[in-house]
Amino acid sequence: MKSSNNKIVNDPVWGFIELDSNLYVELIEHPYFQRLRRIKQLGLSSLVYPGANHTRFEHAIGTMHLVRSALDVLKKKGNEITPEEEEAVTAALLLHDIGHGPFSHALEQSIVQGISHEELSLIYMNELNQQMGGRLSLAIAIFLNQYHKKFLHQLVSSQLDMDRLDFLKRDSFYSGVSEGVVSSERIIKMLNVSDDKLVVEVKGIYSVEKFLIARRLMYWQVYLHKTVISAEFMMIKLLQRASELAVAGHDISATETLHLFLNRKIKAEDFRSTDQIVSNRAITHFSDLDDSDLLCSLKGWIGHSDTVLSMLSYALINRKLFKIKLANSAIAEHKLKNLKQLTAKKFKITEQEADFFVIDGEITNSAYDAELGSIQILYKNGKLKDIKEASDINLEGLTKTVRKHFVCYPEEILTR
Repeated sequence: MKSSNNKIVNDPVWGFIELDSNLYVELIEHPYFQRLRRIKQLGLSSLVYPGANHTRFEHAIGTMHLVRSALDVLKKKGNEITPEEEEAVTAALLLHDIGHGPFSHALEQSIVQGISHEELSLIYMNELNQQMGGRLSLAIAIFLNQYHKKFLHQLVSSQLDMDRLDFLKRDSFYSGVSEGVVSSERIIKMLNVSDDKLVVEVKGIYSVEKFLIARRLMYWQVYLHKTVISAEFMMIKLLQRASELAVAGHDISATETLHLFLNRKIKAEDFRSTDQIVSNRAITHFSDLDDSDLLCSLKGWIGHSDTVLSMLSYALINRKLFKIKLANSAIAEHKLKNLKQLTAKKFKITEQEADFFVIDGEITNSAYDAELGSIQILYKNGKLKDIKEASDINLEGLTKTVRKHFVCYPEEILTR
């Protein structure tokens, strides 16, 4: 339903964005959505790129703007899209990230283990749908790819969806990493539908190539920047320690909401519970949780009597991040053991406690995974080709998953 009192958002990336539907306004003004103002889009990346303090709120509105531009293009090219479908797919984009927890991807399995932000987003969409008398039913069907017009789901989730087109340009803008700049507008102008699939007309092939290259570069330079990885895993270990202490009955000063999650009094199965009281409790408390809960708690933990909790909190608050080394193969066990022994000796802690300071793992980067769906190029004769075949440059490198192993540790353990 069109709004009789349109609102306008001034976005630094896309300019003025009009909210011309009562549904959009109601969703954005809901506390569940307003919470996204307090969730950083790039987690702890601002410790490397000082300008990267933008939020999930801005990103969600950006995707809404892009999908409406895409729908206008598709309709002008003769594709039938009803006003109800248009409103539904736009709502689906608005809500696609509503299930993110503090610091976005960085802590996805740390706050609530065993549940993804996509599943949480669906849970919140269902809750909102119930509150709004079923007005989101079509949006949820599109989100789940259960609607008969499959190309609408591809606008929400695919190799070339509005989510990716917004976050690449937005994250590039705020981080200052120019390699992420993509011609989102050009790609959208070249979109079409063929056999119920979202495709790109052949004139847009170079913009798609640039998009894939930019995606790969942004992952290595921003999302998987080694210093960001160090900070994120330090935060993960910190929360693991705080949870261990809380469950064991130690006094952990934290916000009331964070306490519930540290004590594991709210678990993944609570969100999925058929008992409405249990599920509503989980949903309500998770919606009260944001970045500020963690930051306030970290500041308090600096003075905690537990050495591990205190040192990790101090290091994160004051950006004393662990040194990180990358390798093409897993870090040898004897090297890890040596680093833990040095850490235990340096900080006068046990080797078991040193596990929180010597962190190993792996990261992967794949710009184009055809198994998750392909980007199809539409030729003037109506034929379709996968971008890998249509491109006149070798995209094989972009389709391969690059895997790197890492180890993080306090740099001072190796200094005399």
